[in-house]
Amino acid sequence: MDLTSAIWRTSTHSGGNGGQCVEVASNLPAVIAVRDSKNHEGGVLVLPRESWAQFLAAARSGEFRI
Repeated sequence: MDLTSAIWRTSTHSGGNGGQCVEVASNLPAVIAVRDSKNHEGGVLVLPRESWAQFLAAARSGEFRI
């Protein structure tokens, strides 16, 4: 998949200190791309928008809390 037009952003909660963050590109047609903020050349996870929305809903509801 061509990600050259991806506009990457980090969460405003990341604090900008280069910690353990992910970057998300939501400007791509039909998909959301996710990558490690410290390893831009590493792998990218590409998800259908619906799957990303389901993941966010589950995270917001506390489904992944330990």
